[in-house]
Amino acid sequence: MSRVCQLTGKRPISGHTVSHSNKRVKRVFAPNLQKKRFYIPEVDKWVTLKVSAKAIKNINKLGLYAYLKKLERKGVHTGVKL
Repeated sequence: MSRVCQLTGKRPISGHTVSHSNKRVKRVFAPNLQKKRFYIPEVDKWVTLKVSAKAIKNINKLGLYAYLKKLERKGVHTGVKL
């Protein structure tokens, strides 16, 4: 499976590890993804999502249904059927 958040779209980015001697080595910065099951009481449904820690914080703050509606208004395709 790809390392991409299903809600925010966060994905790995590349950069450098810089040593004390300023030697640069390529590395990958991966997002903090968690596979989590959420319950949506508005539609009485469980969904399993691969989401970033930031998305989990937003879901805790707004609720999953409200967060999905907010993303839908922005035009972000989440792939979650409501």
